[in-house]
Amino acid sequence: MQWLFGYGSLIWKVDFPYKQKHVGYIEGFERRFYQYSTDHRGTEQNPGRVVTLLKSDDPQQRVWGVAYEIDDSENGAVWSRLDFREKNGYKRKVCTFHPKDETVRPFDVTVYIGDPDNQWYAGEAPVVEIARNIISGKGKSGFNLDYLRQLAQWMRRVVPEASDPHLFELEKNASRLLLLSSAADEMKNQKPPPPQPSASASASPTPPPPQPSSSHFT
Repeated sequence: MQWLFGYGSLIWKVDFPYKQKHVGYIEGFERRFYQYSTDHRGTEQNPGRVVTLLKSDDPQQRVWGVAYEIDDSENGAVWSRLDFREKNGYKRKVCTFHPKDETVRPFDVTVYIGDPDNQWYAGEAPVVEIARNIISGKGKSGFNLDYLRQLAQWMRRVVPEASDPHLFELEKNASRLLLLSSAADEMKNQKPPPPQPSASASASPTPPPPQPSSSHFT
């Protein structure tokens, strides 16, 4: 029996068979949009950004997600499929998972993590820069912005008590950039008003000066 922990798109895009699942967290990590995606949420020319995990200075820092139990009979096929899906810089590691349901004891899970030494590691950047990168990204799995929004929505819906400042700050900045972009497009598409006649053109024309008479008197 093996368990997989998903903390990004594996939370909602589950394209493999599993026996059961639990919502919960692993400790000692922080989730960051520091991994480039050149396939699922971006391209080689315009990479998107997806999440990876970094070691936290706080050993009790929590990353929430979903653990899936993989049936022994499906192990080979499922892990081969997952290795291919996570091929851009992710490696398997084993961590302890803590279920939200406290009646279930913690257990080991396998998690895919993109370490800072992998070639697709994007690294830290200002939040507004990462947000700009995300709203322009699109790959074979869809828009990068959808990835960000689905993760944020899942966190609010399933674990509203959890904290993830990086995620929600990115979502806020992405929304703000989209509003600014939409406003700029509206201004660009507005037709300029028709030219108004100038004051000199609208005034009554000046009558021509009187012409001298052609009659001569002696």
